[in-house]
Amino acid sequence: MVQKLDDDARTALLVRFPAWTHEPTRDAITRRFEFDDFAKAFGFMTSVAIIAEKMDHHPEWSNVYNRVDILLTTHDADGLSERDAKLAEAIERLL
Repeated sequence: MVQKLDDDARTALLVRFPAWTHEPTRDAITRRFEFDDFAKAFGFMTSVAIIAEKMDHHPEWSNVYNRVDILLTTHDADGLSERDAKLAEAIERLL
């Protein structure tokens, strides 16, 4: 079973990824990404999808034209876990 982050680890995660916002109701992190156009936004999503599939950890997300909104949480842990930190780090490397 995947372990949910404790308060100290959650705080460290938020410090490590300042562009992400904590969503306390779901114990998740969210971020909005904006690109020049739909093709670039979709290409970004495709790159994230490949990484997420390899990690077997999938984001909740939506896309409207040049905007991609991502929410990360671990359903098995009922909140944030190290899996979310690893996926956020991989997403940040794509930018």
